[in-house]
Amino acid sequence: MLNYTALFTQLKHTKSKDTWLPQLPEQIQQKLSLQQCGDLETWLAAIEQLPNIQPSIINLDNDIIIIGAAKDSTPEILANLRQQLMQLHPWRKGPFNLFGLHIDTEWRSDLKWHRIAPHLGSLKGEMILDVGSSNGYYGWRMIGLGAECVIGIDPSVRYIMQWQAIRKYLGDKGCYLLPFSLEDLPENLNCFDRVFSMGVLYHRRSPIDHLLQLKNKLKPGGQLILETLVIDGKEKLLIPPDRYAQMRNVWFIPSCDLLIRWLQRCGYKNIECIDISTTTIEEQRSTDWMTFQSLKDFLDPQNPQLTIEGLPAPKRAIIVAHTPT
Repeated sequence: MLNYTALFTQLKHTKSKDTWLPQLPEQIQQKLSLQQCGDLETWLAAIEQLPNIQPSIINLDNDIIIIGAAKDSTPEILANLRQQLMQLHPWRKGPFNLFGLHIDTEWRSDLKWHRIAPHLGSLKGEMILDVGSSNGYYGWRMIGLGAECVIGIDPSVRYIMQWQAIRKYLGDKGCYLLPFSLEDLPENLNCFDRVFSMGVLYHRRSPIDHLLQLKNKLKPGGQLILETLVIDGKEKLLIPPDRYAQMRNVWFIPSCDLLIRWLQRCGYKNIECIDISTTTIEEQRSTDWMTFQSLKDFLDPQNPQLTIEGLPAPKRAIIVAHTPT
């Protein structure tokens, strides 16, 4: 099973040492049990069979997270590496490059990071929570900007296995991924300098509760970075009648103005929309590492400004806000 000893050690020096740490090991064990996930044995076997290669270079502050170079290995070993990593398909967030093997993920996550990073300032020494972390791509990028500890949470055990595959070659650099949803964390942790919630809000049946839960994980004066779907207009709200871009679990898509109003009602301060971008098929698409349908298949073929259901095509806003000091 996965080893979180380094995370437990870091948490001993935080406020959560009394409120969260005592229950955390058992929580993790329960979430990663075979009863919870029938594919876990297959994924653990793939992790176990990953070849042992020592990276000659590591670059976490790069669009493509670079781990090692082709000269560190052989074609035969890289073929085995690819085979084991493909056992963890689909790879949705990235890209990564392991020893010359390019993992071309569904999302060009570096494009979103380019829209966020200029507004972050220094992350040096910070403790960060990344909600809906997927396989941890953004967490590694935060470490690349100097964060001391990034705890990502995502209920998908497959993504935990992808993170573990990357971690095998990066080691313990302060980026961790737990198989949790936000509701699995204690209330009022109030221990994180920043909380990221990207691509999560529209999946929540109660978006206001989600914003309040994020708030009580932050220190006083801590920063929320919120990225979510929005629609054009003033104080508008889209509630899809069934699916949105073929997703069943999309509940509420507000306008940016309404989203800011929600944050104000939740008690956030210094709220600012730093970016609104239409999602393109260059940013989200099918690849060899994610062979299922992607954005192109979810848009109206006659009018890409609409989803296949006739609703406004995906547009995303990034909001930064702070808790009161």
